[in-house]
Amino acid sequence: MDQAQQLLLEQKVDGILRIPPDFVRQLSQGHADLQLIVHGGDANRARIIQGYVQGAAGAWSARRAAQGESAGVTPVVLQTRMWFNEANDSTYFLVPGLIVLVMTLIGGLMTAMVMAREWERGTLEALMVTPVRSDEILIGKTLPYFALGMIGLVACVLAAKFLFHVPLVGSLWVLLGASMLYVLVALGIGLLISSWVKNQLVASQLTMLVTFMPAFMLSGFMFDLRSMPAAVRLITYLLPARYYVALLQSVFLAGDVWSVILPNALVLAAMAAVLALGSHTMMRKRL
Repeated sequence: MDQAQQLLLEQKVDGILRIPPDFVRQLSQGHADLQLIVHGGDANRARIIQGYVQGAAGAWSARRAAQGESAGVTPVVLQTRMWFNEANDSTYFLVPGLIVLVMTLIGGLMTAMVMAREWERGTLEALMVTPVRSDEILIGKTLPYFALGMIGLVACVLAAKFLFHVPLVGSLWVLLGASMLYVLVALGIGLLISSWVKNQLVASQLTMLVTFMPAFMLSGFMFDLRSMPAAVRLITYLLPARYYVALLQSVFLAGDVWSVILPNALVLAAMAAVLALGSHTMMRKRL
């Protein structure tokens, strides 16, 4: 099964039909189960495969009944379950994505608007003539919204756990570390945009276009990335929300899957470093 599951995850096979070793004994006792595992990236293809297997199992049971081989025996039963979401509850899938949107708004949009507003009012120009360094200005503008993002994360996790009853299978510390990285990335985007634009209206519109809309449409929150065209999937690799959605869904539903956590966390850390360097370059003490 390990090799079969790996082939399925790599989309080299369309499905796995597992016949248990005691199938004949189960059938003689009046019940027998088959396990069908299909890839959910393409829901329509998965339903077609499931229909074919159910039809084949039903035809086999009918043929055995016609031959008198299964008198008093219940036909083979195919039970449908979803990995990591057996109840097939959409809330389990949507709530982690909503956390991404909340963190994006707090980190990106609010930072960009406040910084651009200070450029418009001239308060940053007053700071330019003080001995304070540009790094200290950036840190001073980042820390309050970083703390606000962490408060928003705590509120979102509590709501997910006690209001929407979404299970948190993984470690809370892994969730906290991944969220800190994403907030730093969102803050870096907001600082970079506001340092470049310096107009509140333009900064807010550009931030929505760069952060919120991609996080909503192209992060895997609303649509599975594997069902998108190849060109669109290539664009999603540039979006930090893609990696944060993968982290949140893994930690909430699957647990601490390090093969998923480590690569996505490293990408977010690299993005945070690049954006911090870009913000430092744009934020110079000169007019």
